[in-house]
Amino acid sequence: MALRSMRKARGCWSFIRALHKGPEAAPAPQKDSTKRVFSGIQPTGIPHLGNYLGAIENWVRLQDEYSTVLYSIVDLHSITVPQDPAILQQSILDMTAALLACGINPEKSILFQQSQVSEHAQLNWILTCMVTMPRLQHLHQWKAKTAKHKQDGTMGLLTYPVLQAADILSYKSTHVPVGEDQVQHMELVQDLAQGFNKKYGEFFPVPKSILTSMKKVKSLRDPSAKMSKSDPDKLATVRITDSPEEIVLKFRKAVTDFTSEVTYDPAGRAGVSNMVAIHAAVTGLAVQEVVRRSAGLDTARYKLVVADAVIQKFAPIKSEIEKLKADKAHLEKVLRLGSAKAKELAYPVFQEVKKLVGIL
Repeated sequence: MALRSMRKARGCWSFIRALHKGPEAAPAPQKDSTKRVFSGIQPTGIPHLGNYLGAIENWVRLQDEYSTVLYSIVDLHSITVPQDPAILQQSILDMTAALLACGINPEKSILFQQSQVSEHAQLNWILTCMVTMPRLQHLHQWKAKTAKHKQDGTMGLLTYPVLQAADILSYKSTHVPVGEDQVQHMELVQDLAQGFNKKYGEFFPVPKSILTSMKKVKSLRDPSAKMSKSDPDKLATVRITDSPEEIVLKFRKAVTDFTSEVTYDPAGRAGVSNMVAIHAAVTGLAVQEVVRRSAGLDTARYKLVVADAVIQKFAPIKSEIEKLKADKAHLEKVLRLGSAKAKELAYPVFQEVKKLVGIL
């Protein structure tokens, strides 16, 4: 009896100690050190809703999963179209502030300015000498952009997919997060890596795409087109730093249809389905759950519900962007240190490339 009482007492004390100790901290997830992730974004002003949901939110997650992650502000790509130098310089800093505010952590990933790592441009020339003009002219984005501008386009606009390949291969990247519209360009990157390896021996990994689960966010004014910063209709695009009043106005003016019920049917009801997809993405709810919770709402009221969800999502990010933009020295330091880290990785890769090609 006494022995049973002692065992029972020890069991009680163990239970009490466990209560005071609290829950044990979950072990930190192990990062994958065998893969290297690269992606880039143009410094064309503050990111919009499509940039955030289609790319940046995914970038934040990836930096917790992989040990080597590089995110580049690709300013060389931005000059394929005319730029005001002063505006471009400010846009680079604004994009840096936006990425940091969204959760990109320089302690977890390398955030840098593309033009400050000369190996990108040097490898670009070698890869350009390996690709034909017909191959580049066949790319759908070249066709779309030249048709849109009603002109032949510059050589920079034609060859920028090769610079994208150089961006990726400069670090022997194994994985690249991309949207649906970049799949064809990734095929070019893979072909160039394989072509180089065939000619000079196995050197570059053939990078794989990491497709975002979020489909392209559509224009609020034209659900057949994707949301774009260059859209001339100012009501079509929601920027991260838009005021609550601006966001409400843009969603109120969003194009839907004449059916009041909230349903998800991308083929038949593109506008309403765009609202549902955005709502699901900013709240983390499944599309079906969003539709279920919206039962009884007409589309006019539902658009305001979506606007409110977007406002709540972006409020803390918008506030952090304003704080970061006020500290130019900090932003410049982040880019300077990040570019130095990127250079350390790219330099030995390009030295090997020069040996293989025969120009070292």
